[in-house]
Amino acid sequence: MKRVVVAFSGGVDSALVLKVAVDVLGSDRVLAVTADSESYPREELQAAVKFTDEIGLNGNHLVIRTEELENPNYAANAPSRCFFCKDELYTQLKRISEEKGIKHILDGCNVSDQGDFRPGREAAKKHGVRSPLIEAGLNKEKIREISRNLGLKVWDKPALACLSSRIPYGQEVTKEKLSKIEQAESYLRSLGFSQLRVRHHENIARVELEPTEFPKFLEAEIREKVYKKFREIGYLYVTLDLQGYRSGSMNEVLRKKE
Repeated sequence: MKRVVVAFSGGVDSALVLKVAVDVLGSDRVLAVTADSESYPREELQAAVKFTDEIGLNGNHLVIRTEELENPNYAANAPSRCFFCKDELYTQLKRISEEKGIKHILDGCNVSDQGDFRPGREAAKKHGVRSPLIEAGLNKEKIREISRNLGLKVWDKPALACLSSRIPYGQEVTKEKLSKIEQAESYLRSLGFSQLRVRHHENIARVELEPTEFPKFLEAEIREKVYKKFREIGYLYVTLDLQGYRSGSMNEVLRKKE
């Protein structure tokens, strides 16, 4: 590919793509671009910047501002929401790549992603974005194994997703809701919980955790702390989802309709 632009979210998938691109092409031929918006947690942005320094990208990392919330099609939160987010991102990446004379734009989509409902993939096709992990036939398990062998600290990082994915389809995405979700999830991580989601149902927070972490969550002291903090954030009720964490749980309503 000679020179590439990598859509870098800071997650393990795009981190592996970025690391291999730097190893193969050299840092001067790789440009990482991270999109910053209300749907992207501050902690993740800081971690993304730190990672690019650790792999020796030598400053070839752009943080750009995306304004997907200004798009009514995105804010309306239909099942196609992700398309409009990715469409804006790839539009900006295409402009950047053309300005710099770089032919290829890469993302971190992998084989494991192909089994879920992902309208953002249509945006990738529209803009000619390539997915090296899919082309190489790599699933999530293999990606983590390779990342560990390469010494990447993010190899076991919990799966990421846009904060808007915590809001049920049909309910408007707003800055206020995203802020509440970010605060709630950040607090749970500060208590030591790892793979988690806080699903936003207006005044109800539905917490998804790995079932192995249920006992810790249900300890009296932890329950009291979480309830108190979530009330401060603005939730009236806090519930624990008995099915536990699962990626794309908001898509379950779509499968039910089918």
